[in-house]
Amino acid sequence: MDAQTPGTEELNLPQAFLLLATNDKHGTLEVPVFALRTTLAGAILAELDMIGAIHLEGKHVRATGTTPGTDFQHELDLIRHKSRPHTPKAWVSMLEGRAEVQRVYEGMVSRGIVEHVGEKHLGVFQTVRYPEKDHAPEAALVQKLEAALSDTSAPPQVPESAEAVSASQDAGAPDAAAAAGVPDAAAAKPAAKAHEPRILALIALLEAAGLLSRLFPAADRVWADELAKDYWPARAVEDELRMIRLAEEEAANL
Repeated sequence: MDAQTPGTEELNLPQAFLLLATNDKHGTLEVPVFALRTTLAGAILAELDMIGAIHLEGKHVRATGTTPGTDFQHELDLIRHKSRPHTPKAWVSMLEGRAEVQRVYEGMVSRGIVEHVGEKHLGVFQTVRYPEKDHAPEAALVQKLEAALSDTSAPPQVPESAEAVSASQDAGAPDAAAAAGVPDAAAAKPAAKAHEPRILALIALLEAAGLLSRLFPAADRVWADELAKDYWPARAVEDELRMIRLAEEEAANL
């Protein structure tokens, strides 16, 4: 299976982030709700980037000419048909919201990963929680994250989108060298970091949300911070969260 395109049983990035940001037993949030919504919006951008549906062109997010299948067609259509381009931070601000969070949760409910639990107050549903029902997807995810976080000897490698990987493969330089009998030095030794682009993207998003150190206390925070700053969806999340916190501090001082 191509690591760039999620299969039928693979979590997309918003699902993966939301699963890790939710308490397994109680279905409560492990981060403040504003951080959850903001990071989920960044995860949606990261997912669309991973499948080659959007890319960063200069300072703006633009839709590509490809039309891959995605659970986030509505968000892709918004980006594609917007009258003028916007920055990643602007898109994070526009995409964050309760409805997006609920839709991703309900997608995992339909797959039997979490369950929808409603709590009533005076006969009316006031709170909805999503405790874990099937631990296997999260266990597999954590295993991959731990493997990536255990190897941070090389500089952080920004996750490549499907479009970038395809362009690199189309270049065909290594094949040409092999045909000429010239050994490929890059292929002769293993890559310093061969982790899945999706896992690297998820690490960057978890760091941006302030969740990585809680889930993985031994993680190299310097390495993860560099990765988050270099990966544009995670950087947009950090920028938006910084603005939200500044606004809250100013409001508290009024």
